[in-house]
This record gives sequence, structure tokens and C-alpha cells, in this order.
Amino acid sequence: MKDEFARNIDYLRISVTDRCNLRCVYCMPEEGVDCASHDDILRYDEILRICRGLTGLGIRKVKLTGGEPLVRKDLPWLAARLKRLEGIEKVTLTTNGILLPQYMDELKKAGIDGINISLDTLDPGLFEQITRRDRLKEVKEGIEAAYRSGIPLKINCVPLGNAKQDLMEVAALARERKIHVRFIEMMPIGYGKQFTFLGEGEILQMLEDGFGAVQPCGEQLGNGPCHYYSLPGFCGKIGFISAISHKFCSGCNRIRLTSQGFLKACLQYETGCDLRKLLRSGASDEVILQAAEEVILKKPKGHQFLEREIREEESHSMAQIGG
Repeated sequence: MKDEFARNIDYLRISVTDRCNLRCVYCMPEEGVDCASHDDILRYDEILRICRGLTGLGIRKVKLTGGEPLVRKDLPWLAARLKRLEGIEKVTLTTNGILLPQYMDELKKAGIDGINISLDTLDPGLFEQITRRDRLKEVKEGIEAAYRSGIPLKINCVPLGNAKQDLMEVAALARERKIHVRFIEMMPIGYGKQFTFLGEGEILQMLEDGFGAVQPCGEQLGNGPCHYYSLPGFCGKIGFISAISHKFCSGCNRIRLTSQGFLKACLQYETGCDLRKLLRSGASDEVILQAAEEVILKKPKGHQFLEREIREEESHSMAQIGG
């Protein structure tokens, strides 16, 4: 389905939980957020019903996120059922990797098409400082499990402007193996507002200084706006999701469903529709579909993160919205 700016909306990001086994400084406070009650979270059958309807509006790709999606029981079951929906072409997963060794076999049987693992540093001390947890060893084990599975693997790294991350060490994960490393600019939402970000240009210069000349890669390697570069001698690619320095709203193809069933058309704004309320009040599939269609049609032209005053700006954290 196309919105009023002729963008083809075919990608749905679904948060299945607001709970997480890490406490990343740009995502939530050390004590965590007030998590939604079990009854307030969408049930799997409700998620499937929504997705079944959205395929009629052109949704073809689904990303499962959280919080940390694997802390929710039976996530591979949901992935398998989503893969069976007529019209769904890809189901992928974003995770911190900690629980991947436990669930990798089930996820592969479910037919997961791709896995993204969040990793901001390979330094144990800094990892613990950023995530407030000493679990880097488990994340590395998750990366190994995902790589051995043969499922396409990407590493998502968020550079923090005021942290001493060795970004080139993270980038080097793409040198010996076909793993794509993506640098994602810090989003000024929730706790992320207190951090500055490193722009794409700065990181590209670091890459060239460390590894040699980079070459743009026109290959489409994912569902969304990431663009990639090739580096000399690298098996994988280096990608950038640069929402601030290289605004890509004109080509945005995504909508988001929060764990509590709120359908959002843009990450920055609180506008959207409470589909859970419709579902649980006995609304028909037609009514739910009409509500979703209206959200897509009213998708904002673009974010205004650099503007001083924003109307209806999102007040929730990324853990509550869905990463």
C-alpha cells in the first residue's frame, strides 16, 4: 500500500515485549522501565490476526523485536506461524544474542530469514558500562551460534559520541566472515537524547584510514533503509542507517506495532492507532484493517529530530516502542 506521499509501505516491525535482559544506557534506566502487565501485551493470536490483515494492505516483510524478543516464551512458534501467512515473504529477528544458543535450532526450523545482533563494543569493560550487565561472552556465543546456522547475520552497532568505542574492532567482524556490520546513528528518543552521535562521514573516514578505500555497494541486503559499502579484503559489507545525518524519510517503507498493540507510522511521533483496543472490543477484521489503513495514509512526511519544538513527540523509551 502507498501512503499519501507515494511511499510503498511493505515492512512491519513488531515488538513482542518491552522486557530485556540488558539495561543499555540509551534505552532504559539502570532499574529498568515499568513493564506492561501480561494482560496488556498482545497475545500471539492477536499479532497473527493483525499481520494476516496487514498482508491485504501490502505488508510483505516482518521484523520481530523487543525489548529483547527471545525473553518471551515460544517466540520461534510465532516466527513459524508468521512465515506461513500468505503474502509474508520475510520474517527476521533483532536480538542482543544472549539467548540465541538456546533457541537457534528452533529459529532455524521456524524459517527465520535473517538475524540482527546488537553489539556496540567488543571491550568487556565498556560493554558492561553500556549495557550495565557483564554478558559479552554470552553475546559472542550467540553470534557464533547464528553464524554457524547459515542464516544471514548482521551486527548492529550504535556509536555513542561520548564513549570510547573501538568501532573499527566491531567493523572487523565483517573481514573474515560474511557478516554485515551496520552502524546506526543514535536516535534522540527517550534516554537516547542524552547522547550525541557520530555521523556516517566520520565513521567512513575511520574505515578508510584503517582498512583502505571504501566503495558504495548498490546491493539491497535488508528490508529497510540501510546502505552498504565494500572494503578491501572484507567478506562482509559495512552498512549505515543514518537517520539524522542522511535523512531517508522520503523512502521509508515501515510501520511499527508496539508490544501493547499500538500501530505507529513514524518512530518520532505518538500518533497512530490502538489496535489492541479494537481487537478486544470485538471489532471486525474490516474495522481493524480500516484503522491500519488510515495510519498508513497519515504517515508523516518525515521526522523533525533537529527541530526545537515538535508537536506530539514520542515520550516513550525505545524499549517501550520497540527497537
